[in-house]
Amino acid sequence: MVEHDLVQVQQEDFSLAEHYARLEQLAGNTGAVVFFIGKVRAESEVDPVQALELEHYPAMTEKSLSRLVAEARERWSLDAITIVHRVGKLAVGAQIVLVAVSSRHRDEAFLAARFLMDNLKTRAPFWKKEHRASGARWVAAREQDDVAAAQWFSQ
Repeated sequence: MVEHDLVQVQQEDFSLAEHYARLEQLAGNTGAVVFFIGKVRAESEVDPVQALELEHYPAMTEKSLSRLVAEARERWSLDAITIVHRVGKLAVGAQIVLVAVSSRHRDEAFLAARFLMDNLKTRAPFWKKEHRASGARWVAAREQDDVAAAQWFSQ
């Protein structure tokens, strides 16, 4: 990570406008800024999710996210990277994660953002519990997330 990078794990919601303004201040030769925001979705019409609860181990989580940022920097020429991930109990529609990448060129920014999200889903130590009318259950890792992350290391 470099000084322009930001990794935060927090319970509070985040402001897209504030993070965009921060990246604008760091702009330099930035030609592209890519944002991804993940949100809590209901997922099923049969027994929809009412809330999603995220837990983590703070020291391990922040170290893992910082390692992902460093790996993205090794692959692409990037100006700044921001990762904000929320924890706690979140309602349907709430923002969960923000990944923002600024770069001189759009391809690098898009690729880095995709790399960070694909790997965050599989390598960052977050535990998710879905709350439904039928009860709460821990969410198991999904094979499709593993496949998406693995593609970055088979190239």
